Amino acid sequence: MGVASMLTLLLTHPIEFRTLLQYKLWHEPKRDITAPSEHATSGWDRPAMRRCWEMLDETSRSFSGVIKEVEGDLARLICLFYLVLRGLDTIEDDMTLPDEKKQPLLRQFHTLVLQPGWNFTESGPNEKDRHLLVEWPVVSEELNRLEPRYLDVIIDIADKMGNGMADFAHKAATTDELYVETIDEYNLYCHYVAGLVGEGLTRLWSASGKEAAWLGEQLELSNAMGIMLQKTNIIRDFREDADERRFFWPREIWGRAEYGKAAGGRPPFTDMPQMHQPGNEQQALWVQSGMIVDALGHACDALDYLRLLTKQSVFCFCAIPQTMAMATLSLCFMNYEMFQRNIKIRKAEAASLVMRSTNPRDVAYIFRDYARSIHARADPADPNFLKLSVACGKIEQWCERNYPSFVRLGTVSGGPQFDPYDARTKVVEATQARDRELAREKRLLELREKQPGTLVQDRADAETSTGEVLFYVGTAFLIVLVVGMGATWLLLQWFDSRA
Repeated sequence: MGVASMLTLLLTHPIEFRTLLQYKLWHEPKRDITAPSEHATSGWDRPAMRRCWEMLDETSRSFSGVIKEVEGDLARLICLFYLVLRGLDTIEDDMTLPDEKKQPLLRQFHTLVLQPGWNFTESGPNEKDRHLLVEWPVVSEELNRLEPRYLDVIIDIADKMGNGMADFAHKAATTDELYVETIDEYNLYCHYVAGLVGEGLTRLWSASGKEAAWLGEQLELSNAMGIMLQKTNIIRDFREDADERRFFWPREIWGRAEYGKAAGGRPPFTDMPQMHQPGNEQQALWVQSGMIVDALGHACDALDYLRLLTKQSVFCFCAIPQTMAMATLSLCFMNYEMFQRNIKIRKAEAASLVMRSTNPRDVAYIFRDYARSIHARADPADPNFLKLSVACGKIEQWCERNYPSFVRLGTVSGGPQFDPYDARTKVVEATQARDRELAREKRLLELREKQPGTLVQDRADAETSTGEVLFYVGTAFLIVLVVGMGATWLLLQWFDSRA
């Protein structure tokens, strides 16, 4: 943002200005891949890898920053993995390529990417990332430098993704079916284009030794991570995709008759572009609500995945996109502007999420806050109202089960504190008191079994010492009483003699 933009922001949104200022002043990158000390892991000293980093910036401004902050050689691995998948995505999205050309490219891409000198120059002129495929030799040079344990993961994911993309592209080209029909088909597509990304990253974490080996086998959770991001992007990019005749929303959701009935007895949608036509606003919002309910169904699995991560840089890399996805879902919910143009969360909100997404507890509370924001705007007339309430309630329940809100951390004493106004605090305090009493009784029992004579003597000594204390206290009281009464008598005698 330029100076003029920052001044405008200061006048119109002062709180957002403060957030951006804090981000610029206090948020420092965790590493500089261009530093000589990082060359061994980042590869910046090699011209080919340097160009790969530059193309990462050119193809993904949002992801490049968090990728560069991942520790060790993982950043370089993720950079190359991302470029491979971006190359696949560029071919799949290119509507100028005929199916007979696209099919072999997608299905053989995992082998073509390793061939020295291979590139592709036939992408449509409007494909913004076509230069990546034109300059592919620099990527293949770096891919062939990777250790087999890393390269095998990248190639395996590219193979699965390429074949999945080819299946959907072939169906669209040969059957004239523009739409995804069922939710299952929608989930399968999202698995191919994003769930496999989560699987590949998780396997890279394990292969590098940065995370536990068993994490690479958590395919259901890693799949949910990727699918949630993909579904969020599909929802947000509705208008952009509709203008290019790309439709990913499943007919099973947008074609439901109940949405038309709830919007005043209207017929169900038969074509997706109808949703951004005048007069269909309410019905379109009910459809949008159904899509968001479907995306929120993956939130708890995403939180479960994040709790398994142990490395800070890996956690931030995974958590930041997830919190931004929740923010985007909240922004889109009941917002008809999404059908008119591409909308994004504000930069200040994104900066705040980057600074706050540092640990599982805070990330869980971010999910909870956005779920509450969505539910607060839900309309009881929405056919999805109950499903939406359940989805938001599950997120709330997950947070309370794993990170109870009445437990306060970060106190001066270092231990947890409890909210005195929360009824659960009394339960915890009663439980702790009972635990202490049981521990004391257990200790006495152990002493009785090991040293019964000593225990009896200790009790006798305790009783004796108690009697002595009472005797001394009583004696002292009597002395004070006698002295007081004597002083009072002397004063009375002195006043009588004066009189």
